[in-house]
Amino acid sequence: MADWKSGIRKVLYPAYEARLARRLPSDRLPKHVGVMLDGNRRWAKHVGADAEHGHRAGAANISPLLEWCEEVGVEVVTLWLLSTDNLNRPPAELASLLTIIEEAVEDLARAQRWRLNPVGALDLLPAPTARRLKEAADATRDVEGLIVNVAVGYGGRREIADAVRSLLQEHASQGTSIEELAEIIDVEHIAEHLYTKGQPDPDLVIRTSGEQRLGGFLLWQSAHSEFYFCEAYWPDFRRVDFLRALRAYAERERRFGN
Repeated sequence: MADWKSGIRKVLYPAYEARLARRLPSDRLPKHVGVMLDGNRRWAKHVGADAEHGHRAGAANISPLLEWCEEVGVEVVTLWLLSTDNLNRPPAELASLLTIIEEAVEDLARAQRWRLNPVGALDLLPAPTARRLKEAADATRDVEGLIVNVAVGYGGRREIADAVRSLLQEHASQGTSIEELAEIIDVEHIAEHLYTKGQPDPDLVIRTSGEQRLGGFLLWQSAHSEFYFCEAYWPDFRRVDFLRALRAYAERERRFGN
């Protein structure tokens, strides 16, 4: 019975997926998609493997996601690979995770298909990790393709603090007094110092694994984003799941805070 049901799914799912793709309205699709790649460790536990296997399975699913984004005209993707809180994991687990992230980012850079942009508090990362992320960015600087923000050592609160710090340092170097700065500072001044400065804010934020919270992801930029929470663990996230997220986004009436 199980084999029979599996066979039916193999026949029906491609047709269902193709129909989903055909019915997506091209004028109502996101230009910037943020993705919280959550559930690698729980997926590994579910299949009876260790955490490293889960993280490697998750890393292998990044390129397909970027290809799906290209297919529908997404221009910017932000991938949350490691939070600032994750830096407190046990040393052995963290070292393994950082190695997997470094290798995954280098694989993306070798493809010369996407422009990589590390975002996060790189100063909190081990020097070799920060260096490899910067090298990947340099290697893809001239690529005319999808912009991929690689969020490693990223925390939304830390980003806002860093933006304010950068803003203060900039004006201090220009001789602006605190009183003068207080008179002119506004939302746009802070936005110009975010890790994603110059980019559109995310239209759609996807989180996998069934968790329904932001956890500090793009706190400033996602003020007007639409959110989609998917039950699948990240390694199991398929094109059909992505298309469902796009369908849900296209069906919503965006109010932008109104």
